[in-house]
Amino acid sequence: MAKNLSNLRAPKKANTGRKRVGRGMGSGMGKTSARGHKGQGSRSGFSLMRGFEGGQMPLHRRLPKRGFTNIFRTEYTVVNLDRIAEHVEGLSVTEIALDDYKKLGLASSKKALIKILGSGELASAITIHAHKFSKSAVEKIEKAGGKAVVLGGPAAPATA
Repeated sequence: MAKNLSNLRAPKKANTGRKRVGRGMGSGMGKTSARGHKGQGSRSGFSLMRGFEGGQMPLHRRLPKRGFTNIFRTEYTVVNLDRIAEHVEGLSVTEIALDDYKKLGLASSKKALIKILGSGELASAITIHAHKFSKSAVEKIEKAGGKAVVLGGPAAPATA
């Protein structure tokens, strides 16, 4: 049977009201209000720690801790020369600016920090703008007759 507006229904338990505890014995949740007798869980203000295992040493404390995450790390979108050559092959492009990486599908956003790596070869002379270049990439770009332009980013080299 096809679903349409005339036979749409809410999922099971979608319209169930919240449990009203402590409303007398006839409600089925009177006296201890569904908390059981005595113990830590019956007390007011009680809340379990995430990962609590009933007093057993929790998993996140049993496992060894290793490594380090640098929260100040700058993430670069890596683009190889062969991918640039692939996208520029049929077009008469002489320059690739920051906006073009997104248009060509080489970066996920216009604000992405770009690093060019030297994997592959360039056939035509292209001026490439990016935040960082590897040494091999700069050599290959200049060998093809192009230019590597370093843009100011978070860790751009100072020019005097």
